[in-house]
Amino acid sequence: MPCPLSVRCWLLAILAAIPATAILAADYSRLGKDLTPIGAERAGNKEGTIPAWEGGLTQPPPGWKREQGYIDPFPNDKPLFTITGANVAQYESKLTTGQVALLKKYPEFRMNVYQTRRTAALPKEVTDHVIERAGKVTLQGFGLKDLGGSTTPFPIPENGLQAIWNHLVRYVGGGAIRSGNSFPVRGNGDYYKIGFTSKRIYAQNMEDPEPNRLFYALGYFTEPATLKGTIFLVHEPVDQVAEQRSAWIYNAGARRVRRAPDLAYDGINDGSEGMLVTDQVDAYNGAPDRYDWKLVGKREVFVPYNVYRLSDKSLKYKDIIGKHTINADLVRYELHRVWVVEGTLKPGARHVYGKRTFYLDEDSWSVLAEDAYDTRGGLWRVALHGLIQCYDALVPWYRFGIYHDLTNGAYLAGGFDNELKDTIQFGVRGRLSEFQPDALRRLGGTL
Repeated sequence: MPCPLSVRCWLLAILAAIPATAILAADYSRLGKDLTPIGAERAGNKEGTIPAWEGGLTQPPPGWKREQGYIDPFPNDKPLFTITGANVAQYESKLTTGQVALLKKYPEFRMNVYQTRRTAALPKEVTDHVIERAGKVTLQGFGLKDLGGSTTPFPIPENGLQAIWNHLVRYVGGGAIRSGNSFPVRGNGDYYKIGFTSKRIYAQNMEDPEPNRLFYALGYFTEPATLKGTIFLVHEPVDQVAEQRSAWIYNAGARRVRRAPDLAYDGINDGSEGMLVTDQVDAYNGAPDRYDWKLVGKREVFVPYNVYRLSDKSLKYKDIIGKHTINADLVRYELHRVWVVEGTLKPGARHVYGKRTFYLDEDSWSVLAEDAYDTRGGLWRVALHGLIQCYDALVPWYRFGIYHDLTNGAYLAGGFDNELKDTIQFGVRGRLSEFQPDALRRLGGTL
């Protein structure tokens, strides 16, 4: 039935005549204005407990030297208050479900809360490119199309899948080499040390990248003896609908390279005692096709942020590793706005986690926490990822990742280099020949 002539119909007719691209352009014009270049709210909150973003931390502390590691630029900051199992109800509205569970279960787990410092910052050429590509990147199924080198394809996300892709392709320096130690800690407090060195080079830092490549990654164990010499190689595609991840493993004992199709999704990671699956490395990685993603919205949450104390090269691992969790006095929490994204396992899909809730930092798109549920709906594992701003390279980077298993009291903590002389290298470049299966054999002979 024809619509009668009215003001309402006149408005509808006008709106229908406006191209969709014009509406999108108006939204993206906010980038670099009331939104930061990658989509965060520039303003602080009304209570003043979250400040405005004023460009982030872009300079090292005076006199800083690289061999020191990333020292604390805020050494005089003191905790404002501490959240424990005794007062958790007072702060529950600003905690994740997993944090509440940890506070109630472990007396050792407590949260020292400091003033919020919005330190995340990226190079101008990176954020300029995000703005230039805004509105041009699309989803095709669960995959990306026309990324064009953007590191935040959806700065104003419309759904959970877009938000997850922002994490998957976020800027982490173009290329990085790092060595670190991780510790599987059993429920009785016993632990041992794992050593691992990794190199991850993104396509823009490769001399001769193949088509449809996001990054190339190579990593190997340095200890213990049972794992030393095992090497992994990954070729990660951009469009994961068109092409799946390619992965290989070199077995030091057999001295051979084989394809590793299980180096994805819920494949168990070596050296984790079953507490870490492959797609939890780097907080979350890989193809997002096994979950239905829901953008729940934005919340203010206490998250591990500016955790520079855990970079202190004078710290010994025995001072960090505790029973049920790491030393709470070394972890700094701040109130930040995060995007909350829920992933629910699709009918017929296989994964050990039936549901997952991710909390993504609005200023960097880094996942800062994950609540992982079993297929019966019970909260099983709680992950926390402490962020620092690498002020010389303008890279927000994980200082630690910790995965708590609520069923047995064990946890896995990783990302530490306190007792190592090596420091993280950013801006590393690479050649395709370094990331071929034959290169694994050559490298394996030297380890």
